[in-house]
Amino acid sequence: MKIYTRSGDKGTTSLVYGVRVAKNDPKVEAYGTCDEANSLIGLSASFLRDASFPEKEKFLAEIRQIQTKLFHVGSELSTPEGKKVHWPIQKEDVENLEKWIDEWDKKLAPLTNFILPGGHPAGAALHSARTIVRRAERCAVALENVNPQVLAYLNRLSDYLFVAARFVNQAFGVKEDVLHSGSS
Repeated sequence: MKIYTRSGDKGTTSLVYGVRVAKNDPKVEAYGTCDEANSLIGLSASFLRDASFPEKEKFLAEIRQIQTKLFHVGSELSTPEGKKVHWPIQKEDVENLEKWIDEWDKKLAPLTNFILPGGHPAGAALHSARTIVRRAERCAVALENVNPQVLAYLNRLSDYLFVAARFVNQAFGVKEDVLHSGSS
């Protein structure tokens, strides 16, 4: 199978079931933004593969599951109206994120100030992925007839990525930069 097809050379692409749409179609923007987030989550995981930190295997297993679910979100967003969704996002997917958020958050110091995104390269990549997931959520909200669980999943995923970034930074002893008011 060739990587290139030439079928998109005139500005169109295929949704699930082969339905052709413009590459700037809102559905393409929504699932493409999920793909961006997924790539950054993968970048974060690549920074952690050879590292050693508490609960590494559990953390990376969650990240892999999230990456798979983001593909499912993208598939669902690229399925034309009235067609069968192959891997629909379910309430239990959202509940898994909530459980993981609560588990990791218990291990962190309580927030008393806003923090600036950054820290360890893996933490910084997770913070970046969080902002891209927020954009994916905004794109999905703009679509008609989106599974409400997709919207809830994206909303909760950005929360998970925030907590995950904090966890990674803590695991590597990176102090979070606190937002200070004023000019210095």
